[in-house]
Amino acid sequence: MRLLLPLWPLLAAVATVAAPAAHAELDRESLVRIGASVLKVEAERPQGGFSLGSAVVVAPERAVTNCHVTRESSRVRLTRGELRLNVTAISADPAHDLCLLHVPGLKAGPVAMGSTAGLELRQPVTALGYTGGMGLQNSSGSVVALHRLDGAQVVQSSNWFTSGASGGGLFDDSMQLVGVLTFRLRGGRAHYFSAPVEWIAPLLAAPGSPVAPLPAEALAYWQLPAVEQPEFLREMSPVPVANRP
Repeated sequence: MRLLLPLWPLLAAVATVAAPAAHAELDRESLVRIGASVLKVEAERPQGGFSLGSAVVVAPERAVTNCHVTRESSRVRLTRGELRLNVTAISADPAHDLCLLHVPGLKAGPVAMGSTAGLELRQPVTALGYTGGMGLQNSSGSVVALHRLDGAQVVQSSNWFTSGASGGGLFDDSMQLVGVLTFRLRGGRAHYFSAPVEWIAPLLAAPGSPVAPLPAEALAYWQLPAVEQPEFLREMSPVPVANRP
């Protein structure tokens, strides 16, 4: 039995996490430039402490993250170094596990938006996020599979990432955002999944709501009971168990 796991429980340097195999990587200058638009998310939890994640700036004063990072919180901040900015509203798409954060005063520039439609198997991709909730890290890898879902393609890749990287960015070799790091399957070195960048567009046009916990029943497609999960997940594991954050 495999477990579906969330990735959670400016930049002087960007740490690199080795991938299982060698791949073409973005050059350091490009990583620093993109890294300026990837920030840490701190979401206060009702029981105390914080849920930590990552967010990518996708429009002026707007950054996208995973809803499973912020879902329990009534207070969310974006941080980078000494910078602390309060999120004033959220446009949420819980079914796809994407939440757009409205952040007045956010000066970081938006990343370039790509598309999953042009991705190919074995194409190099780079993941950027606050793995472990500490410094920004990058992980090189490649596209393992593309899973059609709701008008776009969920990207399965070999990029290693874990706790704190939820909401980080998956970039192609043209430095364009193609996915948002979301969850992993336990037990495999190539079982890392990113939400397609195409799912962000509707959120950019949606009004925001005050920051507040999401309803308990508002689950992402990968958090649903096994029989309700998309076919590609059911095929990977006969009885996958969704771990809610």
